Amino acid sequence: MSRSVLETIGFDLGHGETAVAKARVESIEPPEMLEINNKKVQITAIGWHPELGYLVGEQALIQAGVTQLKISFKEKPNNDPNYRKTIRSFLETYYRLLKESKQIEGGETSQFYVGCPSGWSISDREEYQKLLKEAGITILSVVPESRAAFMQAKEAGKLDYDKLRLSVLIVDIGSSTTDFTLVKTLHEIPMDFGRNTLGASLIDKAIFAQTLAKHEEKALLERVFEDYPHHQARCEIACRKAKEDYFSNEQLYSHPQTFARGFESINEQIFFIPQVNRLVMEEILTQSLVELGQKSWIESFREAVNEAKEELVKQGIVPKVVLMTGGASRMKFTREICEEIFPEPETQVRPDPEPERCIALGLARVGRWDLRAAAFKEELNQLFDSKKLNEIIEKHIPELIELLTKPLSESLIENAVKPGLRDWQKNKIRTLGDLESSMKGGAEQWLKSDRAQEIIKDKSVTWFNSKIQPDLAQETDPICRKFQIPRSSLRFEEGIDPGMVNADLSIGDAILADTVAFIVNVVIGGGTIGSIIALILTGHLTWPIVLIYGVSVLAAGVELTRSKVQQAIKEKVDIPSWTRSSFLNDSKIDDISERIKPEIEEVLRKQLTENREAFDNLIEKVGQELKKALNTKAEEAVILIQ
Repeated sequence: MSRSVLETIGFDLGHGETAVAKARVESIEPPEMLEINNKKVQITAIGWHPELGYLVGEQALIQAGVTQLKISFKEKPNNDPNYRKTIRSFLETYYRLLKESKQIEGGETSQFYVGCPSGWSISDREEYQKLLKEAGITILSVVPESRAAFMQAKEAGKLDYDKLRLSVLIVDIGSSTTDFTLVKTLHEIPMDFGRNTLGASLIDKAIFAQTLAKHEEKALLERVFEDYPHHQARCEIACRKAKEDYFSNEQLYSHPQTFARGFESINEQIFFIPQVNRLVMEEILTQSLVELGQKSWIESFREAVNEAKEELVKQGIVPKVVLMTGGASRMKFTREICEEIFPEPETQVRPDPEPERCIALGLARVGRWDLRAAAFKEELNQLFDSKKLNEIIEKHIPELIELLTKPLSESLIENAVKPGLRDWQKNKIRTLGDLESSMKGGAEQWLKSDRAQEIIKDKSVTWFNSKIQPDLAQETDPICRKFQIPRSSLRFEEGIDPGMVNADLSIGDAILADTVAFIVNVVIGGGTIGSIIALILTGHLTWPIVLIYGVSVLAAGVELTRSKVQQAIKEKVDIPSWTRSSFLNDSKIDDISERIKPEIEEVLRKQLTENREAFDNLIEKVGQELKKALNTKAEEAVILIQ
């Protein structure tokens, strides 16, 4: 986060109105609206006055002597020099007035976020950003207005977190366009239907055309508008005011004799007075418009909402919330159409209570959020890049080994040693050498079984939750405190999923892969088998020796080492089946198993401890998995940053 940026300025340059808000980066207080000409929301207008220079908003409309007046000039960036000059001058004037009134710091301290329709392409956005920067604003970014609407709804507490995580459809009905944006798992996806001319200014134009058509001085007015375009601009604004008045008090104007009116005087004798009531508005909303391919405004809006729904149905999505914003969302019929196409209870339709402020406030929040989210991710990356995670894991490896040793030893005895001994007892296995092979096979098979994996995973999860999680929390809690989000955001408080689904931690899999082979060889091979043979033959040793070496060797007292005898017995002696059950009855099998348990445990512990390579791999793997899991958590936590 650029340390010098202290405030984010949300600049909602709309086709019809402009509003500006400011948020302090280090604070979580709601943004505040800024004022130009003592107003929080201005008509988007710029006028040139020979003595006063550029005037914006109401001043440009009211001030006598304004020679050039431009309104409704927001559009996709293009190379028309007049368009470029108008946009640049408008922004320059706003910037100057905000600095002069000490409402913003300016320079590198203030970062501007300017909205654009979500349907604009990345290159439109970049082009627009370049043009806006020509106004002399040091740091400026262009952000989709839908994102600002979403952020404002989230922050102002109009949407709860669970709904946010699912899917929200934003319908932004502006003066020049109607934009649909799907926000799915917190990412915006603009929905583009390729014909975005459905803006509320078409209604203003229709009121204007109707008023002009009925005017007794129609021909004269047409000449005036031709020669003095600023008169036409003022008359169009009078039409917009009549429309806004009508939609603010629809009930009031349902009577045929009651009208919402606008007023503009051309000179002392000629006035332009648009008037609207329910009958007039119904006629305007249902008439065919060239700009909409000979469809009416209502028909086009219904069609657009239906198209959005069909698109979502294709993706298998039912939005939890339809968020309506943009000044024209105040028109009651737009809400009714949305409610009809997206019925409750599956979807809630929520119009923004202050659509004219919503985008400016949201842009200021988006800016602050972007800066804080970037700083948050930076802190987490520092934690990932330090050796901290691996150190935490390494420190607790002995406890993991301890947790695994006992259950694995017991299970190996139950599932490999005992079945082998029973098979030998029942003469299913010939020599004691074959017994060793059988036990190895049994051990290997068992270690690959679901049950063994379950034990290893279960113990790994216990280990992670009781040992790693508390140490990890000591690293992540301060980060959460700093960014004022709940500590649980970066904690695995519900533990990690034993099935290790999601991108969580597959510690169990790592241990299994690295340790199966050597557990089998060490535990069932080598010394352990020797102990088992010794235990089987305890008290019967002379008899197998006679079988192998003959009585003469025994009589001559030839020196035979225990290991030599054992090796010979293992390989050569096939003890007759009828004597095996006396050699090895069931209680002796239990006794042998009990007596070799500590030895198997010890061997297992020693091997797990000495098998550094497997555990270095494991530390590396768990570290990476932990990073991945924390990253997923961070992505979710980021939305909680204010």
